[in-house]
Amino acid sequence: MRKPDPLSTEHLDDLEAGIGVLMVVWGRSAERIKPKVSPSQLRALVVVDRHGSINLMSLADELGSIPSVTSRVCDRLQAAGLLDRVAGSDDRREVMLRLSRDGRRLLRQFQRERQADLKQVLDAMPPRSRTALLTGLNAFHAAATDLDLPDEELA
Repeated sequence: MRKPDPLSTEHLDDLEAGIGVLMVVWGRSAERIKPKVSPSQLRALVVVDRHGSINLMSLADELGSIPSVTSRVCDRLQAAGLLDRVAGSDDRREVMLRLSRDGRRLLRQFQRERQADLKQVLDAMPPRSRTALLTGLNAFHAAATDLDLPDEELA
């Protein structure tokens, strides 16, 4: 097996600059969704959506938060009509969190906005560069997966 070429500091600086711009483009879409939600609320909605339903402790674990803080985030999301709390099907004492219809609508809107922003930048790139970027990102994702890095952190 061939050893990968070492990365220079300049390459890493370029990578960080590109990722910084990507994060700005990514974040702009969150600013346009209605109702306004904080980044931590948006992350919570994304995690709940990915699971379909999840209990508070599991959500707190995935968010890297403590249950009391996660509970307050969920209180705000429920008050905004974006999250529902329901009794668990196996244990009626367990409270499960699910997206409401408005919560699903908000996440669909977020995805549309985010994809429109990404498409605008990708369309402005030369086709060859765009293909190289997408090929590189696929390889990056595969390498991160091989290293067992979590890929569920982003909103």
